Amino acid sequence: MNFVFACLVVGGLLTAMVTGRITEVNQGALTAARSAADTLLGLLGLFTLWLGVARVAEKSGLLKSFTGLLEPLVRGLFPSIPRGHPALGAILMNLSANLFGFGSAATPFGLKAMAELQKLNPNKTEASEAMCTFLALNTSGVTLFPATIVALRANAGAADPADIVGTALFATSVSTCTALVADWYFRRRAKRGR
Repeated sequence: MNFVFACLVVGGLLTAMVTGRITEVNQGALTAARSAADTLLGLLGLFTLWLGVARVAEKSGLLKSFTGLLEPLVRGLFPSIPRGHPALGAILMNLSANLFGFGSAATPFGLKAMAELQKLNPNKTEASEAMCTFLALNTSGVTLFPATIVALRANAGAADPADIVGTALFATSVSTCTALVADWYFRRRAKRGR
């Protein structure tokens, strides 16, 4: 794939030089770099805020309280995780970040959750049921409010950056339900030995 991209870049530059449009290519590259930097700075603040809030919640014990409140829901999805296990807190922080559309900020919590789930896994060479359910839930893109997308749309100058919230909520509801039903189906099928 790197070879293909290298050929495209070299071919584009050669074409620009032959047609006398190298100045336009340079201008386009500078404009794209400036736009990327602006977008990065906008998202950096969003991620920094969320990771800071998550760290404060973890250190203050708020995470434990939050885990206690939502534990019945999470325990229904992950019955094999013992009550009060650190995996529950990491799963809840990951799901919270994803629910509010901070997908990249959710990644460290997802990695921590998988590491904690691996500690509970009796078969270290295969993914446990809880790991598969967590992966299905994360892959489905569960989101209540797509904050990152709204921020990107605001940076791009959209008239109403949040007008996609309803559509996104519908799409994520369908994808999450589908992922959980598929997880349930394949788990039952595997237990039957098919």
